[in-house]
Amino acid sequence: MGDFFTTSVLVATAASAVRLATPYLLAALGETIGQRSGVLNLGVDGVMMLSAFFAYWTVLETGNMWLGVLIALLVGLIMGVLYGVITVFFEATQGISGIGIFIFGLGFSDLLFRQQVGTPKPIRRLPNIDIPLLSDIPYIGEPLFQRNLLTYAAFALVPVTMIVLNKTTFGLNIRSVGENPQAADSLGVSVERTRFSAIMIGNAFAGLAGGALVLQLGIFQPHLTQGMGFIAVALVYFGAWKPLGVMGGALLFGLVNAVVLQWKALGIIPVSISDLAGMAPAIVTIIALVLLARRVNAPAALTKPFVRS
Repeated sequence: MGDFFTTSVLVATAASAVRLATPYLLAALGETIGQRSGVLNLGVDGVMMLSAFFAYWTVLETGNMWLGVLIALLVGLIMGVLYGVITVFFEATQGISGIGIFIFGLGFSDLLFRQQVGTPKPIRRLPNIDIPLLSDIPYIGEPLFQRNLLTYAAFALVPVTMIVLNKTTFGLNIRSVGENPQAADSLGVSVERTRFSAIMIGNAFAGLAGGALVLQLGIFQPHLTQGMGFIAVALVYFGAWKPLGVMGGALLFGLVNAVVLQWKALGIIPVSISDLAGMAPAIVTIIALVLLARRVNAPAALTKPFVRS
């Protein structure tokens, strides 16, 4: 255990935590916007899987990482159109529709991988970009200011999301249709258009999350996300539907993951219980959700389809 509490190992663990938190944060921020409009999307994991595959395949074929990021974003938007039409315009049950999107993304990405790739092949990973001066700060320079561009983007989107939700007319519309869609409709706000827009943004973020995941790892394999999308949905509840709270939850989840991985590497965790220790992040999330469940209130119209009276 003493080997863990050294400066170099602690800094490396913190850097790993920030990296691991990136896809969770991107997906959870997008889901926050969607849920604040009253739409629960349980298909986030499927969107991440499909976006991750297409980003991976694009980079594998072209060698262009940024084209892979763009493709991941476009796949997220396409899945957003599909989910938006099903839930907003056809008024299908959100939970069932989301699970359908998840199953489709999981199965289709697996099929495409087996047909187009076959066996996992490595691709270029996103390079870290050092921010001048800040990257040289002792202890925090490496974890915070020697990251890849998508990690910087994920954390920059936290204040952007806060401003959009709290300081803009569009954000006010999102919050109003998530709390009382009938009242919003009576004031001339298009509930359908607002929710559809929120779904599109949320799925675009999920697409970026899938792209960030595969481009940070540099490899793709079936079931790559391992339930990350569902954890992202849970992080929205953990963060009480607030971007700062969601960021805190993503960092906590990333930190627990990083600590477990570091302890495995140092031999602190015996091989016999390594699989059990790998469940620690999920257990921490469940405990946190149980403790917070009674202290926060979800948007009043969450999961409820809007029917004009």
